[in-house]
Amino acid sequence: MLAPEADSHANQSNDYAVSRPRAWFAFAMIFLLMLSDYIDRQIVVSLFPHLKEEWGLSDKQLGALVSVISVVVAVGSLPVALLADRFGRVKSIVAMASVWSVATIACMFARNYGQLFGARAVVGLGETGYGAVGSALVNGLFPRRLHSTLLGAFFAASALGAVLGVMLGGFIADHWGWRAAFGAVGFPGLAMALLFMMVPDYKNVVVKFAPKVQSPSPAAFVKRLYTALTSGQTLLWVCLAGASQLIVVSTIWAWMPSFFNRYHDMDATSAAKHAALVVLCCAVGALFWGWVADRISQRRPRNKLLAMCVLTLLTFVVLTYAFVGNISTNLQHALILLGSFLMTCTVGVTTSTVLNVTHPGLRATGSAVLALFQNLFGLAVGPFVGGLISDAWGLNTALAVIPSIAILSAICFWKASRCYETDMVLVAAIARDEAQGIAPQDDAHVMRPLSAKA
Repeated sequence: MLAPEADSHANQSNDYAVSRPRAWFAFAMIFLLMLSDYIDRQIVVSLFPHLKEEWGLSDKQLGALVSVISVVVAVGSLPVALLADRFGRVKSIVAMASVWSVATIACMFARNYGQLFGARAVVGLGETGYGAVGSALVNGLFPRRLHSTLLGAFFAASALGAVLGVMLGGFIADHWGWRAAFGAVGFPGLAMALLFMMVPDYKNVVVKFAPKVQSPSPAAFVKRLYTALTSGQTLLWVCLAGASQLIVVSTIWAWMPSFFNRYHDMDATSAAKHAALVVLCCAVGALFWGWVADRISQRRPRNKLLAMCVLTLLTFVVLTYAFVGNISTNLQHALILLGSFLMTCTVGVTTSTVLNVTHPGLRATGSAVLALFQNLFGLAVGPFVGGLISDAWGLNTALAVIPSIAILSAICFWKASRCYETDMVLVAAIARDEAQGIAPQDDAHVMRPLSAKA
């Protein structure tokens, strides 16, 4: 067994893996591409009224145009991240961003629902793994003390991208038609994808599994991979917690323009502006709560997970009352904004926690496991299930019921808090042993990965 390069453990240190200016340039580009990712992903929600009128679509069909991206991302995130860990994050991101931008441009040429659905699926194919690989790149380039803050900012970019997508989509569609909206955001994304080739990468760590472990079945392979990724239950509980909260987030994001259009008699442009303000509160909340988490976890790392228990429960209370309470329009808007500020509290914390209990050589892969949960069991569920409930009982009912899932998120965060600090110590010990060239001493640890220089 060969010791990994020192840079491979940069995420556990207080130093930058590259020069500070290069690291911050990398973050700027990662942030901008996350904007492009969610502009392209969310622009369609402000086009729902136009698509519904032109093609006579149901809410279930409209929601599927959002959910299909999350399903594709969930299925592809893990293999893409495994390849990115092996061949490099920057090359992978350039390829992914090029694909999703070209597919967004193709949406403007769709002549029926099936063609648009297919193009949206290809957008998801391009976006597969970007959140995982981008967060791994941030984690590898920056010192540990900045992780939750920067990852919160990274995922705040998704909210800002959604804001821009919703606003641009509504404005462009009202003036030049919904087809022009896709082209207007696809071409800039393609330009940024090419510029990303200038971003530095951190050195690869190739992870080799002990040859005596066999994987005769898919279940055995999953168990083997999970054991290689981490040493405890934190990863699973945090993935479940993050996914549950994202059901609430994705529902609010997808259906706010339609809610304002149907229940407050706003035109597409006005509804898009109000919905964009909601998503902007999400962006501010992601950044703010990531900063708070970094501060309160300096002495006891588990404190940030306990804080998430409280904040997710508050999300449930505020949003549920906003849609079921007999209140004025202004108060309802204020509660929706407050709930939006609260509901993205988990994004930076969830990612930083997963990376802190993941083997250093499998950061992108660990992030991909989280992305699989977030997309398949979170982002894909909200818009589609919201559409189903809306078709049956009305959109207001859907928006009132779905925030209750935040209770499940709180329970999972509490479970994770009980084992988080222990799992951090175990993963750090494995990384330290490998850096010193110390092999596992017993058969109970044969599934630990053996690191070698790339």
